[in-house]
Amino acid sequence: MAAAIGRYVTQRPHNATRRPGSGEPFGADPGRRPGHGHGAHAGGTSILQRDGAPQAAPSTTRNGNDRRRGARYPCGAPPSPPVHARADSTETSVTRQQPAVLRDGTPIAPLPKVSLHDHLDGGLRPQTIIELADEIGIDLPEGDALALARWFADQADSGSLVEYLKTFDVTTAVMQTRQGLRRVARDFVLDLAADGVIYGEVRWAPEQHLARGLSLDETVDAVQEGIEQGIDAVRHSGHRIRVGQIVSAMRHAGDGREIAELALRHRDRGVVGFDIAGPEHGFPPSLLQPSFDLLASEHFPVTVHAGEADGLESIRGALDDARALRLGHGVRLAEDIEVDDEGDDDATFVTLGPLARWVRDRRIPLELSPSSNLQTGAIEQWGDELFDHPFDLLYQLGFTVTVNTDNRLMSATTITRELQLLSDAFDYDLDDLLTFQLNAAEAAFLPVERRDELADLIEDGFDDVADGVTAE
Repeated sequence: MAAAIGRYVTQRPHNATRRPGSGEPFGADPGRRPGHGHGAHAGGTSILQRDGAPQAAPSTTRNGNDRRRGARYPCGAPPSPPVHARADSTETSVTRQQPAVLRDGTPIAPLPKVSLHDHLDGGLRPQTIIELADEIGIDLPEGDALALARWFADQADSGSLVEYLKTFDVTTAVMQTRQGLRRVARDFVLDLAADGVIYGEVRWAPEQHLARGLSLDETVDAVQEGIEQGIDAVRHSGHRIRVGQIVSAMRHAGDGREIAELALRHRDRGVVGFDIAGPEHGFPPSLLQPSFDLLASEHFPVTVHAGEADGLESIRGALDDARALRLGHGVRLAEDIEVDDEGDDDATFVTLGPLARWVRDRRIPLELSPSSNLQTGAIEQWGDELFDHPFDLLYQLGFTVTVNTDNRLMSATTITRELQLLSDAFDYDLDDLLTFQLNAAEAAFLPVERRDELADLIEDGFDDVADGVTAE
């Protein structure tokens, strides 16, 4: 039976700012946002327990030694600022309008970031598409890079996931050769680094790249070669990044076992996880049960697209049938949350259903992609503006929310831009953005010691940016 768990009350002023060194450790209190208690929706609000008592704040400081085991920086120094974006990157006039900053002037671009839900075939540079298309004789809807970028954004901004996915016919067409896959993957890593990403997971479906004679293993090898080339280029520029592949099976193309076996063959050669993608409605995870059973027997990490184009049953299938460790999007989990606005003037009661409570209490990460969710109509039942997105509701209620791009090209976006949009909509500050990145670090398909190292790098990178702002 669902239970009312709390209420929102106005508590946090718009101009609340981060106090350097005041943050709390990741994971110490799943419902608490570092430095402030709970969220800042619509002018600053906060969840309290049913009896009205605020949740306790852990006393540990952000850099306290009692937060995690292990030495500081076991693999080197803290991260440097990100590589500058190249002129031919996926950034367009939409993403370059103004420098991304918080209300207090803190820049977002230099902050270290983690990218968990980022499609390789959704993140090509327009100029790369033009050049690869020319090499293999493919006609494009536009011949100029900026015009092509606008075409992708316009086509994707349809409110329909089905129409949104049609734009991939163009991108996958130029990713059918070893050279094409290698170049796209290399560019992708460079663009992640330019966005401040220090750890990224890139997902893609090898079975969609066999039209010109490559085998499944050859496609994965080609992408890995490109990733490694990109990592080397970032390293030579004096920066750092780590990137792993998530291999996706198309959920409408069979039981996916061949792709699951492919992922397992490459688990020590760059592949860190398995996913299913494609049309969600009508193609539940149970149709790929042989794949998930195999992966579970081999203890291989799984994330599943669920709660984007379909509702709670899809999410339930991802958790029960696929044994997913993360939910790809998962935004429609908010359908299992009842918001009662009939309380007194400063209180809104919220009730979690059993599925929502299960996901929250077990800190199952949500790979939320705000701009993409707007474009595909995933949040249409709540509204058609970013302010209507359930992101802040989920965040305030203690869900493990992460911020992602989904498809950088189609949404004309970066993680920096997504963080800017969320900060503008919900008045988030630096501590909020830190929480999102620490959530993503904890959710990464990495060994625990690497996740701890990643969290250390993120925290120190945020401190460096905050100290720079304070010094100014």
